[in-house]
Amino acid sequence: MPFEMSRCAFVLALLAAGPAFATDAFVSNEKGNTISVIDVESMMLKKTIPVGQRPRGLVVTPDQKTVFVALGDIDRIAAIDTQTLAVSGEFDAGRDPERLDISPDGKTLYVTNEDSNTLTFFNLETKERLGGARLGVEPEGLAVSPDGKTIVATTETTNMAHFVDAERRKILANVLVDARPRMAAFTPDGKEVWVSTEIGGTICIIDAETRKIVERIRFEIPGLRAENIQPIGVNMSRDGKLAFISLGPANRIAAVDVKSRKVLKYLLVGQRVWHAALTPDDKFLLTANGISNDVSVIDVSALKVVRSIQVGESPWELVIPGPSKP
Repeated sequence: MPFEMSRCAFVLALLAAGPAFATDAFVSNEKGNTISVIDVESMMLKKTIPVGQRPRGLVVTPDQKTVFVALGDIDRIAAIDTQTLAVSGEFDAGRDPERLDISPDGKTLYVTNEDSNTLTFFNLETKERLGGARLGVEPEGLAVSPDGKTIVATTETTNMAHFVDAERRKILANVLVDARPRMAAFTPDGKEVWVSTEIGGTICIIDAETRKIVERIRFEIPGLRAENIQPIGVNMSRDGKLAFISLGPANRIAAVDVKSRKVLKYLLVGQRVWHAALTPDDKFLLTANGISNDVSVIDVSALKVVRSIQVGESPWELVIPGPSKP
């Protein structure tokens, strides 16, 4: 690909960016029924792990020891040990689990079940189902507030962002957003929720306290029709200054200044970019490109694509655990 660097040049770029860390990126391959593991230090494919059918949503536990994978076609969740890189167990997830998140204390797993229109709560230690909240039609996006008190789930057909009380498992508010919301992400300070709307073509920014839309971000790329610019994934830098929006069939990542709401740059990545993940030091962003079956690597400080890594069939999401702890 035109943006691919030689291996030697890429290693030099990594060294210039700062010290490496011992961790891996986990990529769910929706049609390949596998998880690709990328060594983050070398940015090379390390291992492919077979899992059940249609792996999509991923989440890593706060202790960084386990990655959970939603297996949509068999209604299961698989656990992958981040040290052995092997499946360590499975449990029932309810109908068609799509996205996953975990409470900050690591005790509760949240699952959006697309076919049953529910947000389901699980005790992470026992895998016991604790109950749930009824949502609109086709829930997908999922985000937990930094203080763990509020969950936001989006429903694609109902066009809503549902605010749910994490302790009482009750809906606090239903916010109507633009067409086909996909992802939700809290800003690191917890004050805003950014919701991507695939058909609406926007990011709806919701005040987390008033639960009202305060602003919209729209995207324009010369040479592309508006209907081909479809916001899906949303990733926030840890300092809250930058947001990275995956634009689906536009094959771009939009780098957005959070304070000004302005797009700083559109970055050409692989085909049909779904989701992305930042490395623990925020130096690199990795994107899952669902049609070209690869992961693009973006140097965040330079806002430049520096590498492409071939993975499995139809990569959908990524998670990157933090550095290994002694």
